[in-house]
Amino acid sequence: MSRSQHSKTRDLVRAGARGLVGAMAMTGIRTLTGNVGLVEETPPEAIVGKHAPEPVQQLPVESRTALTAAAHWSFGAFAGLGYHVLPRKIRSLPWSGPAYGLIIWLGFEAVIAPLLAVRPTRRRLLGRLIIALDHAIYGIVVAGRLAPDPDAVKRPTPSRFWT
Repeated sequence: MSRSQHSKTRDLVRAGARGLVGAMAMTGIRTLTGNVGLVEETPPEAIVGKHAPEPVQQLPVESRTALTAAAHWSFGAFAGLGYHVLPRKIRSLPWSGPAYGLIIWLGFEAVIAPLLAVRPTRRRLLGRLIIALDHAIYGIVVAGRLAPDPDAVKRPTPSRFWT
């Protein structure tokens, strides 16, 4: 494998890993906010609850919850790859990650939820804000703002004193 291919593979793995970690962070936020009653049902729970095949529906709650999380994490990893294929000029903008996360959420709300008929009958404003916030946090993670690529971090040029 050439150096260029190795670098591209490394970047794709990193993008997918960031998407995975971002989705895991969302799960943590939703677990906390759900346990204190701020979010009633998450979009992944609504999709699995309504559209999962019968064998999945028959699983014990803990297993179904784990399967739902794994599916969401897989989608998060895939969406991380999607962010990576955006032009570098866009990815370099500080707000691009949070905007990407919010666009994913808005796309779900505007297109996927109506198609799958999984829009909750009532969702409080605070719950919607929390879901928007966790998508923005997902975008921050996916953009690498918390752990930037070593190549993306600008290092000061050495002064003549040190050369």
